[in-house]
Amino acid sequence: MKIGFLCLPVPGHLNPMTALARKLQSRGHEMVFVGVPDNESVIRAAGLDFVPFCEEKFPIGSMAKTWGGVAKLRGMEALKYSAMSLIPDLLEAGLKHLPQKIRETGIEFLLLDVSYRFLELVPIAMGVPFVQIVNIVPGDRSGTTPPYFFSWPHETTPEARARNIEGLKKIGSLFGPTLAHAKAYVEKNGLSIDWSDPNATASKLAIVAQTPKEFDFPGIPWPPQFHYAGPFHDDRGREPVSFPWEKLTGQPLIYASLGTLLNGLEEIYKTILAAVRLLPDVQLVLSVGKNINPADLGPIPSNAIVVSTAPQIELLKRAALCITHAGLNTALESLGQGVPMVAIPNTYDQPGVASRIAYHRVGEFIEIDELSEERLTELILKVMRDPAYRDKALYFRDVIAKTHGLDIAADVIEQVFRAS
Repeated sequence: MKIGFLCLPVPGHLNPMTALARKLQSRGHEMVFVGVPDNESVIRAAGLDFVPFCEEKFPIGSMAKTWGGVAKLRGMEALKYSAMSLIPDLLEAGLKHLPQKIRETGIEFLLLDVSYRFLELVPIAMGVPFVQIVNIVPGDRSGTTPPYFFSWPHETTPEARARNIEGLKKIGSLFGPTLAHAKAYVEKNGLSIDWSDPNATASKLAIVAQTPKEFDFPGIPWPPQFHYAGPFHDDRGREPVSFPWEKLTGQPLIYASLGTLLNGLEEIYKTILAAVRLLPDVQLVLSVGKNINPADLGPIPSNAIVVSTAPQIELLKRAALCITHAGLNTALESLGQGVPMVAIPNTYDQPGVASRIAYHRVGEFIEIDELSEERLTELILKVMRDPAYRDKALYFRDVIAKTHGLDIAADVIEQVFRAS
């Protein structure tokens, strides 16, 4: 099979998608990763073929300028900026250029990031079989569980369901510009789409989520083509990252990261450092990304190592605790190593991941507006001192190890494409 991959041009989506592509490639399929030019180095490092598209709209360096704008945004402000500006521009360019790339490359099947909203209209119009991949928390549109944009607890009361439905309506209103591009494409290509159905453009073959079923909320009425798999992680295919391993002291290790995108809020890093300064018996490795200058964080505690990038999985293998932004990849990588968490969610699906961390008792979370060094210290000690958190994280480590999420996903994809 010659399979094309497309996803949002950010690491949190590229990393799981490249892992899945490598798995399918190892099974003898030809992989073609279609993306904006800035993604080429990541795709090549993963050992995959890369085909650029949208070069005029998104030349080299454009991702840092566009997506870099969300680094210092918070909550609904970041979500609005992404939904009203970033995603519509990506969709408009993708709808314009993807058909030509499919024809030029001879792609037979497509794997699409479900977060690249409405790009599936291209294979629908062209009659190309496609499967959607859910790299984030799966979005429940029934109201059974809270929309992942909110850190609301999962409750089954009528009041909670009504709250969930209102939350869906509130979020849906943000995607007007994206929907406008989608409707224009549908009209231009003579497609018939029932826009009253939120799942009208979803893949009829398969929708595959990297979230393990055990980590989601229970009772969601998924369609029959929906499949839980498990983390799309394989410890390989990422660009190498240097780290001063000789500086590790052997004290209980706390690994902290706010991800690769929404990681420009200095006050959060300062609070983490202040909290760890009060805990001399632990050591902190703090990864701050490319949007923060460590010199701007003030004095660094003697028990802390601050780096711009870090070999995350290798550090998690040694960690007693992970302080995270509640990005799904970091959460699943932590659970894959049996490491409990303290989460500080910001936006996108992070609140939903944080609420699942608390629901499954693999950690605790705190909202940014409530964050203080005293409160963070309290949560760090709570999670590190109570063995129940570690025990539950170890349970998920075993679940993830036994599930083989990449194999499940590859099996589903092969089966539905062969039958199509």
